[in-house]
Amino acid sequence: MIKIPFEVNNGIKNMQIDRDLLENAIQKKTKEHIFRLYAWSPKCISLGRNQKVNFINTEVQKLYDIDIVRRLTGGRALLHDNELTYSYICPISSLQHGDSIIESYKEILSHIFVEPFKKLGINLKIESRTPKNTDLNYCMQISTSADLCYNEKKLIGSAQFRKDNYLLQHGSILFNYDKILLEKLFNEKIDETFITCMNEINPDISMLDVINLWSDFHDF
Repeated sequence: MIKIPFEVNNGIKNMQIDRDLLENAIQKKTKEHIFRLYAWSPKCISLGRNQKVNFINTEVQKLYDIDIVRRLTGGRALLHDNELTYSYICPISSLQHGDSIIESYKEILSHIFVEPFKKLGINLKIESRTPKNTDLNYCMQISTSADLCYNEKKLIGSAQFRKDNYLLQHGSILFNYDKILLEKLFNEKIDETFITCMNEINPDISMLDVINLWSDFHDF
């Protein structure tokens, strides 16, 4: 597996790197899987590929100097602030269940996150469930079968984009969140019964602890 070194970039650059990695893999017909962890500065809202933007309170967005970018992948909006983002690129044919979007989510998430997080004493589960809250705009409130959960609360949300027999999957590992800011920014009530974060699970676990989980990680 090709592991891209951790970086902190603005939203435009982060999305361009993911796009370039995907296009390069397609062009070169790369067989190795590519895994990248990154963070964002300044704060940034990423919108799903086809998501409308009119729900955002632009006064709050500008007051807090929050950027806005659009992802290649679908899904709903995320506020990239106190979190890590991952991206994963691979040939669809290299997955056992690549032809199924839902099963490919589960295959990648199980391999990339479930075992490594056990090193931190965190047992994550992929919840196979009927989508809920699909009329909301904040991704972490929407329940899908691509969620990684701790104690039935969503910790990692993911989305996919497919092109020329390759897929890009990326998502957010939430460390903490500002409920009041999210409610003002996205104009909707944040239901904390659906969401958890690393600081809630174990406040002693740092971002560096999580980044280092994959230092000796093996490929599929």
